[in-house]
Amino acid sequence: MKLRSLTAFEVPIELKAPFRHASHVRQHNDTLIVRCELVDGSIGWGEGLPRTYVTGESIGSVWRHLQATNFAQLADVDFASPSDALAALAGFRLADVPADQGVIPRECFGNSVRCALELALLDAVCRATDCSLGDVIRDLPAAADLCERRDEVRYSGVMAAATGLRQWRAPLKMKIFGFRQVKIKVGTTGIDDVTSVARARRILGRHVDLRLDANEAWDCDDVVARIQALEPFKPTCLEQPVPHSQVQELADVKSRIATPIMLDESLCCEADAMRAVAEGTCDLFNLRISKCGGIIPCARLAALARQHGLGYQLGCQVGETGILSAAGRHFACNIGQIRYLEGSYDRFLIRGTVTKENLTFRYGGRAPRLDGPGLGITVDEAGIRHSAVRERSLISG
Repeated sequence: MKLRSLTAFEVPIELKAPFRHASHVRQHNDTLIVRCELVDGSIGWGEGLPRTYVTGESIGSVWRHLQATNFAQLADVDFASPSDALAALAGFRLADVPADQGVIPRECFGNSVRCALELALLDAVCRATDCSLGDVIRDLPAAADLCERRDEVRYSGVMAAATGLRQWRAPLKMKIFGFRQVKIKVGTTGIDDVTSVARARRILGRHVDLRLDANEAWDCDDVVARIQALEPFKPTCLEQPVPHSQVQELADVKSRIATPIMLDESLCCEADAMRAVAEGTCDLFNLRISKCGGIIPCARLAALARQHGLGYQLGCQVGETGILSAAGRHFACNIGQIRYLEGSYDRFLIRGTVTKENLTFRYGGRAPRLDGPGLGITVDEAGIRHSAVRERSLISG
């Protein structure tokens, strides 16, 4: 089976309310959605979310990649099985394009495009061969020692930075909803972290796993004092406390604090992971499917973390649609030892939906395994085409 068409859409996704953390206040996403159709009529979908402050990508750089890359290199491939798709993706290269002015591109530049392409192609080929994306994940060489099949997973709650009454309401909602794990954003200007975290711990109780995310807000000179002031509230992890430019200095910080450090903005690809291992800058990796370039790179990064005695979580990006939520669900239901799990916030966060299924987690963060071929979801193609503000044919049959 060969490709009949490959099409990219830019789709604005509105959030129900602004989501605030130390690096950004987000009210909407400029989402990349890719549609892949094979000659037998099988259709697959992929999604990527560019973040300038994470991978250096903007929707503008995404479109430059789409315009400059020769996607015809995929046109002559015979996709008889998912392994053919994996091989084609391994050899695929994006064109070399400039980042936005003032942005220094890293090895992860282009990862949202890679992710959307990977998911769309695997979804289509899996549908054509009647297998699930979960089957593909379990067959990945990198996942050989990580596989763990689960019929249900539990997501954690995330509390955005807030002031006033929202500082009371947010932890109350987490408690009422029955989350066992909660992440709270810290480091935001104008918010006292000690007061905020103390209140959250008091409301949530001592048995809830509470972790912190600074989103690069602090300097290395400040981290030790800031986290020591918060350690009485028993956080189990501190995520990305400093900007990527200072990440090397975390090796010294890590030796002086009790709280494990997780890398997020500084952990976007294998090169980042190898530097983190070599320099001893963290205890855990935050894997996010779009940020890391897809399911396949995430599996490799999980394997690398385990090989070097580090932990990992499966994170998400604010405002993911059901396409990325489904991809994350397949990863979580087939890869073991995930320390924390984030995602499937769909109808809690975004206005409208691109999938006919409701992938939002239920009480306690519980969510079932997805069945069916490919991603196991039904995408609202008419809705995507109606909402798209830009469209580009990458391969046409």
